[in-house]
Amino acid sequence: MKLGRLNHVGVATPSIEKSIAFYREVMGAEVIREPFDLPAQGVKVCFVDTPNSQIELIEPLGEASPIHGFLAKNPAGGQHHLCYEVPDIHAAKAWFESKGAKVLGEPRIGAHGTLIFFVHPKDMGGVLTEIMETPKEGAEH
Repeated sequence: MKLGRLNHVGVATPSIEKSIAFYREVMGAEVIREPFDLPAQGVKVCFVDTPNSQIELIEPLGEASPIHGFLAKNPAGGQHHLCYEVPDIHAAKAWFESKGAKVLGEPRIGAHGTLIFFVHPKDMGGVLTEIMETPKEGAEH
């Protein structure tokens, strides 16, 4: 397996609307994508473009959302995960499993419309890590 580029940093937030204002007014972000719901993962998502990556703002879509627990411990929000690209999601999953890392679930469609999976923070230096298949040219997000 070959690790690809850092695609995004996931930031949990209790309010995407307030976070968008922060990134626009304080951080000077110029390109902020339209927020959208991702019901299969229980979150609302918004991407903020940076020159070399993106910030993925993540707001829970209710108490069943996996982000709800994170925000209960971190009410103001904060860094939730890092996401790296790989050319082949299934080869990457097999690689991490062969190293003894705990892969959280099967590959599924993520916010960029490509397959993703997460690796448990205890096996990734304390960082929840998302692995995503490199988006095809012309992908919307």
